[in-house]
Amino acid sequence: MRLTVKSPYNPSGDQPEAIKSLSEGVLAGVKNQVLLGVTGSGKTYTMSKVIEATQKPTLIISHNKTLAGQLYQEMRDFFPDNAVSYFVSYYDYYQPEAYVPSSDTYIEKTADINDKIDKLRLQSTTNIMTRNDVIVVASVSCIYNIGDPREYGKFELPIYQGLKTGWKTLGESLIKMQYSRSEFEFTRGTFRLRGGNFDIYPAYQDTAYRVSLANDTVTKITEFDPISGKYIQDSQYNIPNTKIGIVIYPAKHYLLDKERFLKVEAEIKSDLEKEYTQLKNANKLIEAQRLLQRTNYDLETMKELGFVNGIENYSRYFDGRAIGERPYALPDYFKHRYGDDWLCIIDESHMTIPQIRGMFNGDQARKRTLVDYGFRLEAAMDNRPLKFNEFYKIPPHFIHVSATPDSWELEQAGEKIVEQLVRPTGIVDPMVVIRPASGDALSNAEGGEIQDVIKEIKLRAKKEERVLVTTLTKKTAEDLTGYLKEQGIRASYLHSDIKTLERTDILDSLRKNEFDVLIGVNLLREGLDLPEVTLVAILDADREGFLRSRVSLIQTMGRAARNIKGEVILYADKITDSMREAISEIKRRRVYQVAFNKKHNITPSNINKPLRERIIDGSESTAVWDTLGSVETKQSLELDITALTPRDKARWIKRLERDMKKLASDMQFEFAIQVRDKLRELKGEN
Repeated sequence: MRLTVKSPYNPSGDQPEAIKSLSEGVLAGVKNQVLLGVTGSGKTYTMSKVIEATQKPTLIISHNKTLAGQLYQEMRDFFPDNAVSYFVSYYDYYQPEAYVPSSDTYIEKTADINDKIDKLRLQSTTNIMTRNDVIVVASVSCIYNIGDPREYGKFELPIYQGLKTGWKTLGESLIKMQYSRSEFEFTRGTFRLRGGNFDIYPAYQDTAYRVSLANDTVTKITEFDPISGKYIQDSQYNIPNTKIGIVIYPAKHYLLDKERFLKVEAEIKSDLEKEYTQLKNANKLIEAQRLLQRTNYDLETMKELGFVNGIENYSRYFDGRAIGERPYALPDYFKHRYGDDWLCIIDESHMTIPQIRGMFNGDQARKRTLVDYGFRLEAAMDNRPLKFNEFYKIPPHFIHVSATPDSWELEQAGEKIVEQLVRPTGIVDPMVVIRPASGDALSNAEGGEIQDVIKEIKLRAKKEERVLVTTLTKKTAEDLTGYLKEQGIRASYLHSDIKTLERTDILDSLRKNEFDVLIGVNLLREGLDLPEVTLVAILDADREGFLRSRVSLIQTMGRAARNIKGEVILYADKITDSMREAISEIKRRRVYQVAFNKKHNITPSNINKPLRERIIDGSESTAVWDTLGSVETKQSLELDITALTPRDKARWIKRLERDMKKLASDMQFEFAIQVRDKLRELKGEN
C-alpha cells in the first residue's frame, strides 16, 4: 500500500520548495539534510509530504515522550490508511539494577511496565516485519537493545483454514513465542482452550482470534473483541483452497528457544568459570561466590522457563555477537527489512542528537560497578544502548528538523539546509516584553513576577485564552500550581514525573479549557502545538544556563507563535547575552514574516486545530472517589502521620499506591496527585 497523506491543507508558504528540495535529496541518496523551520511553519506537515513523495518507510525520533506522542497523533491523522506506530520506553516506573559500594547497597531492578505501551512497541516491530507503508514515531529509547531482528523474524506462526495441527502443537508454538496459557484472565500475550476452539490474544493488537479445530485441522478463523466476545469478521481469514489466514508474531522482543539456549549454555558456563577464578585470584571471595550463585540461578531459570529477570544481560550470547560488538536496536529492524530504502527523521535535532550521544556513557558506568562486584558477568557490558557512531551508520538518510539546529547537523548537511521561515497562517512571531522579577515570594509578594503573572493569567482566562508558565525546577512548578489554585486560578503542571500517556492528556485538557494555565520546566519547550495559548511567561529569565540559553529561550517563546495574540513576557532583573540574542532572532523572524504577508497580501489568522484522538482510549470516571470503592482513601488525605504505627503506615502505603494507580488509569490526575503527595509524606520523602 502507498504512503498517502490525507489532509484538508495544501502546501503553502515555504513548504512547496522545502518538500521538493528534501524529497529530491532523499531520492538522490543524500545522507544528511536539515529542515530549519520556525515554530508554526508546518514542519510536521512538510515531513509527512516528504514521506509521501519518497514512499520510504520512516523512523521519526524525538527527544522526549510528550513530543513523540504528539507526533504520533499527527502522523496517524495524516496517514489514516497506513501503519503508523508508537515506540517509547514502556516503563511507568523504572529503577535499574545498581550497586553502591560505599554503603554496600544492592538495588534490584524494579519496573512497572505499561501494558498498553508494550502493545504499541510490539505493534511497531510487527508492522516493520509485515508491511512497507510503515511510519514509526519513537523516543531515543529506540537505540536500546531489543534483540536480533533475524531471530524475531523466525518466530512467526501462520494459521489458515485447512492447516493440519492440534491444540497441543499450537500451544507449544505460542509458548516458544513467549505467550502464556491463561484460562481465567484472557489478556494480551495469552491463549486459552474453549472446547474445540483455540483463542489467541496477540500481544500487539486489541482484537483476538478464535481458531476452530476438528480432527486436528483448522476449520475456521474468527476475529473477535476479547472483552465483549463480540464477533468482528471471518471472511478474509477463511478463503477456501488458499493458505491465506492469520500470522501470529511474538509476545516479546527478546526471545529464547531451548535449542538455542543449549548451544550457548556451555559458553556462558565457560565465561563464568574464568571470571569466577579471576575474582578468587584477586582475593575477592565474596564477589566470586556471588557471581557463581547468581549466574547458575539464572541459567537454571532460563532452562526451565525460557525467561529470567535480567535476561537481557546475556543477550550477547543469544545474539551470537562477539565481545564488544554492538547490540540490535529498532533501527536494525528497519535495516533488516528494508535495506537502504528507508528514512530517519530526527525531530528537534538540537536536543535529540546530544541525548543519543550521551546515553552510552551513563549506562556503562552503572554496569561496570555491577560487573566489578560480582553481580553480573562481563557480558552484561554488551547489553547497552548504541554508541552514537554505531547509530549514525545504520540509517541511509537523515533529515534533521529544528527551529534552532546545532552546529553538528549544519556541518553534516553542508549545502543541504532547507529553511522554512514562513507560517502559512501569516502569524508573526510574538511580541517580547521584559518585566522585573524581584519580589517573587509565593505568599506575600506585593509585586514581582508571581503577582504580575497572576494578573496576566486572570486577564486571559476571562477571554478563554490559555497561558504557559515555565519555571526552573519541578518543585517550583508544583508549588506554583498549588499557590495559583489557592488564588482561584485553574492550574496544572507538566514535568517528567508524570506518566507518558498522561502528558498528552494534560495538554488536551488545556486545549479543552479544563484549566487556564499550564506550568512546566523543560517539557514546554519544543514542538508543543497549542493554538489556544496567547501568553508564554518565562520566570527567572536572567538565570543564564541550559534552561535559559539562547536556544531554550527561542524554543520556549515559540510556543506563543500559534495565535495572532501571542505574547511573551520575560521576567528578569538584567538582560543576559542569551536573552539579547534570542530577542534579536525573534525580531528578525517577525520582520521576515511581516514582509511576506505584505508581499502576498496575507491577513494573519489563528490556527484552527481539532483535538485528536487519544493515543490509547481510557474511560473517565464521573464520580472519582466512588470508583475507588474506598471511603478510607478520602480520609487518608487528612491522616495524622505521627499517630500511625509502622504497621499502619505500611498498610496505608499499600492501599494508596493501589488507589493512585486506579485514579491515574481513569485519567483523574489531580486526585492522583493528591494521593501521591500523601504517599510521599507517609514514606518520609518530603
